[in-house]
Formats: sequence, C-alpha cells, structure tokens
Amino acid sequence: MILESNGSQSDDRVSIVRTERGLTISGTRITLYDIMDYAIAQYPPQFIQGLFNLTDEQITVALAYIQTNRAEVEAEYQTVVKACAELQAYYEERNRDLIDRLAKKPPKPGMEAAWQKLQAQKAKHQAQRNSRLRSSSYFF
Repeated sequence: MILESNGSQSDDRVSIVRTERGLTISGTRITLYDIMDYAIAQYPPQFIQGLFNLTDEQITVALAYIQTNRAEVEAEYQTVVKACAELQAYYEERNRDLIDRLAKKPPKPGMEAAWQKLQAQKAKHQAQRNSRLRSSSYFF
C-alpha cells in the first residue's frame, strides 16, 4: 500500500492515493468513504467488491488501509458524512416548498399499491440510515 499525495501511480500496483476527492483506490474514482458506508453497515467484503466492481487486490488493499489507518480514515469519513448531511439539509430547505407540494399530490390512478409500497420502503431506508449514522464509529 503506497499513499501518493499527487494521485499519480508509479507502477501497476494497487494503492490508496489522495486525490481531490479524498482517499481513493488507485485507478478508480472509488473513495474509501464509499467503501466505509458499506463496511460500517457490516456488508461482507465480497458484496462491497461486487458492488463497486473491484478486484480482489483492490478490496483487500482498501480494507487493509482502513484498518491500519483507522483513526485518520474515520476522522475524514466523519467530516465527509457531516458535509453530506449539511448539503442535504441545505437542498431540502431550499426545495421545501416543492417537496411539500409533491408530497401532497395523490398517486396516479392505479398506482395506489405501488405508492404504499414505496412509502414503506422509504421509511425502512430512513430508519436504517439513521441507525447507521448513529453507529458510524463502529465498523469491522
């Protein structure tokens, strides 16, 4: 595992590089923060690997880097999570009127069952997200 600050790679080995996006798996646009979302939620490495279409070496290097540099990576991850939450709050506030108008619209005729199913999935997803954010300092 080589961390190169300029994001360039000297050979074909997989490494973790710091880019403008943050800590990134070399040769990809996948950040360690992307990986951490799933690691914190306790998804198995094989699932994460398949989700991001990573090689065995890429997922191994990413998880090893996270484990070895846990304090640094977690601190950066918390900063990223906070920034994302702030952006989400900003855009929700900015679009509150539109969101309220759309939420009040009844489902199209014949779509009532699908609408109820969607609302149940949204509630489940939000509960899982809230739970994950509360326990984000515990992974692996």
